Amino acid sequence: MNADEGLVALGFTEVEARVYCELLKGAPATGYRLAQALGKAPPSIYQALASLEHKGAVLVEEGEPRSFRPVPPDEVLAALQRGFETRSREAANALRKLHAPVQDDRIYHLKSTAQVMERARTMIAGATERLLFDLFPPPFASLTQALTEASSRRVAIAGLVYDETPKVPFDCVRSSEADFVRERWPGAQLTLVVDAREFLVALLTPDGTGVKQAIWSDSGYLSCLQHSGLSAEVRLNAPQSARARLARSFSLIASSPPGLRQLVGQTSSTSKRGDTP
Repeated sequence: MNADEGLVALGFTEVEARVYCELLKGAPATGYRLAQALGKAPPSIYQALASLEHKGAVLVEEGEPRSFRPVPPDEVLAALQRGFETRSREAANALRKLHAPVQDDRIYHLKSTAQVMERARTMIAGATERLLFDLFPPPFASLTQALTEASSRRVAIAGLVYDETPKVPFDCVRSSEADFVRERWPGAQLTLVVDAREFLVALLTPDGTGVKQAIWSDSGYLSCLQHSGLSAEVRLNAPQSARARLARSFSLIASSPPGLRQLVGQTSSTSKRGDTP
């Protein structure tokens, strides 16, 4: 990506980007000189300069003829960032007022890595009691911070990993067949089950940058099945000394996560939130 393309990606028009970059190469300059340098009609150049002035990207000397010089790139980018953050907050507030989440028990397909990872982070951020995972190294590295933050909220977390057991404040169990699975499995696995309420299952490309297949659902029934199966697999791969504790904290019946309580119509829980050390 060159400088012009970078500015277009940030919301500049093609002409605005070219004018700003030309000013960076040599300023001050008049609109007429810029039109000659860029091979554009003067009206389009003056229109771009007016827009750049409004964006805070150029300074104008009110002489005759008018001269223009660029605002330094760092200053322009900082202003763009602040503007984007302000607009994002305003849009988020407006969208939240419109959004009425409804559990519909359907299975949805996700098509991009960005979509999969953002859904994973959102699920982790929304976890209240129990979270189980099955993560190959690339997705585990991307989600470690989010999992650590959830653990600090006393969410009980456990899962399977396929590399050396990391030093993190939640239970990571190295698969007993880690080397074999990583060699044979056709991609990087990402599985999350949150509170037995929703689950995400994705097969990423081996480097974690693409999606081969990915599904998400908030079906309580299917989420409970995913929770039950994954918690059993974690226990089977764990050291014998840890299995009883993991069973108390994560088996579907013993831990009674929110999704199970909702499925069976139970309004309260006798389990303790985040009771893994």
